[in-house]
Amino acid sequence: MSSVRDLSLLLQQMNPVLQPGAFVFTTSSEPHPAWESPAVAIVKEPEGITYVLPRSLADAEGIVYDFVAAWIMLTVHSDLEAVGLTAAVSTALADAGISCNVVAGFYHDHLFVPQEKQSAAMKALQQLTHV
Repeated sequence: MSSVRDLSLLLQQMNPVLQPGAFVFTTSSEPHPAWESPAVAIVKEPEGITYVLPRSLADAEGIVYDFVAAWIMLTVHSDLEAVGLTAAVSTALADAGISCNVVAGFYHDHLFVPQEKQSAAMKALQQLTHV
């Protein structure tokens, strides 16, 4: 599978897919090995380690969180040097009044939007594919 760098192709082929479940962002000053396997993203920052976890796990374990998100994966294999995809996606969502936290993986971009706005986010992204 080769990556796509051209912005117009990225937008046409991004194919946003809503992943099942709800996800939360939490942070810890210490590593939690038990959280690593279920985490969909881990970011190490000077202030602490951010874990993006299934809400069901966080609730079951009593993990504190503030933000409940829906996870939308853009299934196009975006090149890590592609220019403009994040800007186009965040602009479309911002125009719809939807906040977005973006995590780039090697193959795909992952969007975390407020769970209660997941339908509106999917609509905005699907409209963007027709530009």
